[in-house]
Amino acid sequence: MLKFSACIEMLFSDRPFVERIAATKAMGLSAFEFWGWSGKNLSEIQEAASQTGLPIAVCCVDSADERRRAAYQPLCMLEKSNAALYAEMVEETCETMGKLGITTFISTVGQERFDIPRQAQHDAIIQCASAAAPIMAKHGFTLVIEPLNILVDHKGYYLARSDEALEIVDAVNSPNVKILYDVYHQQITEGNLINTITANVASIGHIHIADVPGRHEPGTGEIDYHNVFAAIERSGYAAYVGMEYMPTDVGHEQSVRRMLDIYRG
Repeated sequence: MLKFSACIEMLFSDRPFVERIAATKAMGLSAFEFWGWSGKNLSEIQEAASQTGLPIAVCCVDSADERRRAAYQPLCMLEKSNAALYAEMVEETCETMGKLGITTFISTVGQERFDIPRQAQHDAIIQCASAAAPIMAKHGFTLVIEPLNILVDHKGYYLARSDEALEIVDAVNSPNVKILYDVYHQQITEGNLINTITANVASIGHIHIADVPGRHEPGTGEIDYHNVFAAIERSGYAAYVGMEYMPTDVGHEQSVRRMLDIYRG
């Protein structure tokens, strides 16, 4: 059985943030997730998670220190000299969010640079991820690096293809560093969804889903999610499948039912 996690940045967004956790529980989903943690009321989130009994599947590497974020963000993981700063942010995230029971953390890499070659940027990501790997291992956590599509949603982002993301993970060579495979982004970028997931499941630490076009719930677009879900299940993938989509005008609850019907059907 697949374990579905509601991304409450997008799902149930018609109600206050913390109330989205109870909405996730009411739909019978396994967990919830969100993006950055700085600026959120973590005590309220922890209380709602405790009341519902829902785990938090993932959140992003972040920092509560504005100066640290400002120093990191212009170049992010695409600058080798950011490795120590990135490691500080990873440690801060693990210490802060590990208390809420999160064991997997998402990292995006930053916007492509044109002042240095692509290979230098590729190598910088490896260096930053390698600096994070022993921290993840110490805590028993997993870092997942996310490729994003650059054709529709994230123009200028460096890392679009899953094969390059997998090369980076292979170079880091740590069981605590994997990729986030987003079915929506990779359908736009490259297709070949089932083969890629099946062949690389050991290197995938989290999956996101949405349909193409529109980034709506599965069943609204071109992806055959019945087959994709079946392939993920056959692959032995055991982590969460994050529902990171914008519901259509059928409503949030009905969009979840539509997705679950495809999975169960």
